[in-house]
Amino acid sequence: MSTVTTAIDEQRLEEFMHRFVGDLGAAMSAALVVIGDRLGLYRAMGDCEPVTVATLARRTQTDERYVREWLSNQAAGGYVSYDPDRGEFFLTPEQSFALAQDGSPAFIPGAFQSASAMVKATDKVTSAFEHGHGVGWHEHDQDLYCGTERFFRPGYTANLVSSWIPALDGVQARLEAGTCVADVGCGHGASTILMAQAFPRSRFTGFDYHAPSIAHAQLAAEEAGVADRVAFEVASAKEYPRDSEGGYALVTMFDCLHDMGDPVGASAHVLDTLADDGTWMLVEPNAGDRLQDNLNPVGRVFYAASTLVCTPASRAQEVGLALGAQAGERRLREVLEAGGFTRVRRATETPFNIVLEARP
Repeated sequence: MSTVTTAIDEQRLEEFMHRFVGDLGAAMSAALVVIGDRLGLYRAMGDCEPVTVATLARRTQTDERYVREWLSNQAAGGYVSYDPDRGEFFLTPEQSFALAQDGSPAFIPGAFQSASAMVKATDKVTSAFEHGHGVGWHEHDQDLYCGTERFFRPGYTANLVSSWIPALDGVQARLEAGTCVADVGCGHGASTILMAQAFPRSRFTGFDYHAPSIAHAQLAAEEAGVADRVAFEVASAKEYPRDSEGGYALVTMFDCLHDMGDPVGASAHVLDTLADDGTWMLVEPNAGDRLQDNLNPVGRVFYAASTLVCTPASRAQEVGLALGAQAGERRLREVLEAGGFTRVRRATETPFNIVLEARP
């Protein structure tokens, strides 16, 4: 193989190496965020009061020497704050909100839990690159399922009931009066349970092909006190049953259509299971229609997830269309229209998601 020698711009090289150091530190520190979350280290600092290494180790019943290294790494990365005069560490209110408060809309450890699971799939995805096969969602480390739910739940908590559903034409009133809803690709059931808590007169059924996730969702519904109006069933997006009363008033899909092997077939099945005046709410990652529109930090995250999880998951199923996590609204509209929907509009959006409303 011939090598072309070109002049190196020393300033550009230095800038690139600075980026590399930042990326390497972030990649290696991701495991430490997971460890801090699992051991309750962040939660033990959640009151924002300064602590010594010994105090934190004692609170969490962990080894002091390891805690010292962990705190030092976290302070170097800006995830923990340090007072050099007193030799104490603390979380700012903002750091606590993002790292120590599981119910906050800015909670981030779940994202790192998902990322750690994705890294564990390196060998499987490498093989997929070489041979063109897929890697099913069910083939990943179990941290992916829990981490994904914990990663997406804050966004759903902040937006689903307060802005996404109100942006749909007439849907909130129907939910308040009482109707039937199917949440397809529900995973651990976070979205289903949030809707059930907000609209007690309606009935919700969550569907997912992954049986362990459905079992987890059932337990979560019982713990949330909504099991009387929420059911969970193992079923794929092309096979979940029609509502016995003639069709669902609302079908929802949250961040999952692009993972499906046959999203057109899934769209057609949604149309078949909707009531004549029903609505499909589709929530997908917010992406531009052109690659250059997505070459930014958010796009980097989504393309990484798409390469390691979403595209392999689709390739493991029939058709294997592989939309990818950055499909863009234009491509999504094509899929919905190919499934038979004639009215599609962008109801609302966040920096991370677009919400499409589709009607027959």
